[in-house]
Amino acid sequence: MSIKAFFLDFYGTVVHDDGEIISNICNQIKENSKTEATLSEIGGFWWKGFSKLFEESYGETFKTQRVLETISLKNTLSHFGSTLDEKALSELMFNHWMKPSIFNDSLEFFRHNTIPIYILSNIDTFDIKTAIEFHKLKVNGLVTSEDVKSYKPRQEMFEKALKLSNLSKNEVIHVGDSLSSDVNGAKNMGIKSVWINRNKKEIKGEVKPSYVINQLDELLKLEVQV
Repeated sequence: MSIKAFFLDFYGTVVHDDGEIISNICNQIKENSKTEATLSEIGGFWWKGFSKLFEESYGETFKTQRVLETISLKNTLSHFGSTLDEKALSELMFNHWMKPSIFNDSLEFFRHNTIPIYILSNIDTFDIKTAIEFHKLKVNGLVTSEDVKSYKPRQEMFEKALKLSNLSKNEVIHVGDSLSSDVNGAKNMGIKSVWINRNKKEIKGEVKPSYVINQLDELLKLEVQV
């Protein structure tokens, strides 16, 4: 059966992720505190705390990315003895989310693609809508964590996208840069996946994508093969 729609992750897939701004924030924390911890250790502590909050956030316990980032930053600042303001640092994150740089190959993909596109994102609705409008991207639908009160790789976002597109699992393919959120989430739903591996990382663990590409415009050739 031919693919009738692309389900696309957004950050790290269509536009640049937050690596640079995260490094900037970790550096600010290090300079503001007396810690001897490395930037990697600060970032690791922050990510571990955020990940735990992230995994526990669904249904009645759901919290937006903005709230989760602020809580995890507050805990990180406290742990490393920094007097910086977590809300101000969180704002740096979301200024990035609203106006991220876009990959050139993403522009090529959107320019030539003829198949419906549905964006599935863990980022808050306002921020990603602002980013999509900022780059004037034409999409057929958008499903965010706020819409379904849960985050990928949980199934709710994929289920919502299938209902929105009125398509079956065999008629779509999900594309994303995260093996844990995108590839694993799609696999658990019985949806084929494409891992966009821009940095040519090695696949580790049991999660295996259906296809691997290095640039988004490679989907234009892939669609004939799936």
